[in-house]
Amino acid sequence: MSPRFWAPGLVLLALARPALAEPLTYDQALARAATSAPTLGAADLRIQAARSATRAAGALPDPQLKLGVDNYPISGPMAGRFGADQMTMATVGVMQEFPNGAQRRAEAASARAEVGMAEAQRAMSAREVRLATALAWLDLYYAQTRLAALDAVLVEIEPLWKSSPAGVAAGAARPAMALAPIRQRAALQDQRDELAAAAGRAQAELARWTGDATPTVAGAPPTPALDPATLRAGLEAHPNLRAYASARSKAQSEVELARAAKRPDWAVEASYGRRDPMFGDMVSAGVTVRLPLFASRRQDPLIAARTADAARVDVETEVARRALRAGLEADLADHLMHHEQWMRAHDVVLPAARQQADLETASYGAGRAGLSDVLQAFTDLAEARLTTLEREAAVARDAVRITLTYGADAS
Repeated sequence: MSPRFWAPGLVLLALARPALAEPLTYDQALARAATSAPTLGAADLRIQAARSATRAAGALPDPQLKLGVDNYPISGPMAGRFGADQMTMATVGVMQEFPNGAQRRAEAASARAEVGMAEAQRAMSAREVRLATALAWLDLYYAQTRLAALDAVLVEIEPLWKSSPAGVAAGAARPAMALAPIRQRAALQDQRDELAAAAGRAQAELARWTGDATPTVAGAPPTPALDPATLRAGLEAHPNLRAYASARSKAQSEVELARAAKRPDWAVEASYGRRDPMFGDMVSAGVTVRLPLFASRRQDPLIAARTADAARVDVETEVARRALRAGLEADLADHLMHHEQWMRAHDVVLPAARQQADLETASYGAGRAGLSDVLQAFTDLAEARLTTLEREAAVARDAVRITLTYGADAS
C-alpha cells in the first residue's frame, strides 16, 4: 500500500490512542498551564531575585581595612632602616564611607521599581500562557468537532458512492458521470486529512503548555460573550501599563540618583600607627568629604539625561495606552463581524444546504435528479457544516483572545 494512504491513518491513530492523563476541560487546561509552564517559573525567579536585591539597596558600603607603612626612609643616614626614625611606623586602620541620604533613598526606590517591573512582567507572561493554552484547547476542540461533522456526512453519502458504478452498469447514467463522485470523494478525504493534521498540531501546542504528553479535551468551550464596557474600563489595570508605571518609577529614581550626586558624600577613618618602642605609638582620625564643584560639566548633564529618560517613559506609556485602546476596538469590530457571519451560516446557509440535500435525495428517488446532483448537494452540505463550525470557532477564539488580552483580571 502506498504511504500516502496510510500516513493520515497514523495521524488519526495517534489522536485516538488512550491518553495518559484525564481529558482536560477548558478551565482545567488553564489551571494546568498556570502551574506547569516554564515561562512562569522563570518569571517567579526574576521576582525572587528582585525582592532579594531590595534588602541590600540603599545600605552603607562595606567598611574598608587599611594596612600600610608610613614615613619609611629611603635616603639619608636612616635609609632602609625600619624603626630607626621616630616617624616610621606600621599602620592599620578602617574607613567607612557614608553616601548622602538622597542617594541611598534613590537606590532603594530603584530596587523597589525593579520588583514592580518583575511582577508586571510575570503578569504579562501569565496572560500569554493563558491565551496560548486557551487557543490551543479551542483549536483542538473545533478540529475534532469538524472532523466528526465531516465523518457524519461521509457516512450519509457512502451508499450513494457505492451506487454510482451500479447506475453506470445499468445504463441509468453516462460512464463519465461515474468519475465525478470519485473526485468529490477525494476532495472530502483531503479535507479530512487536513482536519486530522490540524487536530495533531493543536494537541502538540496544548501539550507544550499543559505538560501532558497527549492531552485531550472534554466539556464545552466557554460562552463567546463579551462586555465591551467592562473591557474598556479595565484597560488601565492592564499588565502592560503596570509595567510602564514601574518603569516610570525606576526612571524617576534614576533622576533622583543623578541629583543626589550634587550632594557631598563623606567618609570617616581611623588608624593606629605602631612605631619603635622608644618613640611611642600614634593614633590618627580624619573625615573625607567629596566636593561636587563642577556640577555643570558632570552632574547636570547626567540629570538632564535621566530626566529625558523619564519623559520618554511617559510618552511610551501613552503610546501603549493608545495601542491597547485601538487594538480593543479593532478586535471588538472583528468579533462582531465574525459573530454575524456565524449566525448567518448557522441560521441561513446550513439549513438551506440541509434542505437542498433532502430535496435532491427526494428528486433522485422520484427519478427527476441524477446521482451527481445528490452527491453535489451532500458535498455542499458538508462544506456548510464545516464553514459553520469554522465561523463558530472564529467567534470563540475572538472572545477568548479579547478577554485574556484586554481583561483586567486575566492575569
